[in-house]
Amino acid sequence: MHTGDWPSTIEDALAVQERLRGRVDRTDDCAELPPTVTGLDVAYGTSDEIAAAVVTLETAGLTVVEERTHRAKAVFPYEPGLFAFRELPPLLAALEQLDHEPDVLVCDGHGLAHPRRFGLACHLGVLTGRPAFGVGKTRFVGTHAAPEASRGSSAPLVDAGEEVGAVLRTQDGVKPVYVSAGHRIDLAHACRLTLALTPRYRLPETTRQADRLSRAALR
Repeated sequence: MHTGDWPSTIEDALAVQERLRGRVDRTDDCAELPPTVTGLDVAYGTSDEIAAAVVTLETAGLTVVEERTHRAKAVFPYEPGLFAFRELPPLLAALEQLDHEPDVLVCDGHGLAHPRRFGLACHLGVLTGRPAFGVGKTRFVGTHAAPEASRGSSAPLVDAGEEVGAVLRTQDGVKPVYVSAGHRIDLAHACRLTLALTPRYRLPETTRQADRLSRAALR
């Protein structure tokens, strides 16, 4: 899908989600520890300007391999559950600048933990064909028990009777994050990778680096 064909109304966007969500691959064919991980994030400026950032890290040492940004005007209104239609055009443009094909995409957002089971990570995975999952800072849908306080503890995130994600403690005694599979990776694998990406901080290093880069791109 090219941005020239991008939906401009809520009704059109909902129809696109309905059409594409059937293409989500819930099987797991992502390498257990892929050579690289690519984080994605956006920052919002004034007058609907968006700066998208993608940062590829070596999975083993979490050192930066390459990073790209793209600035653009939002082409879709601010609407909960449809954020992907604001954020994907600049994110896809930034991804296209990468010299190396991503092994797995890590979104600052959600995948199946979405009212229509088609959050940003699902949408991004379907459009790129790459394994993708989301790590959200806050809950968007569902209910859960509190995971134990130790790093690595988790609890199911359940919405309408379906387990759509996991509430994962990435550091002892800190607020958990919300992990959900997006495309071509399962939830357990996404949680293992999230822990590999959080050796020191609550949020994955992919998100931290992409957040830093997107904010800098606005300046």
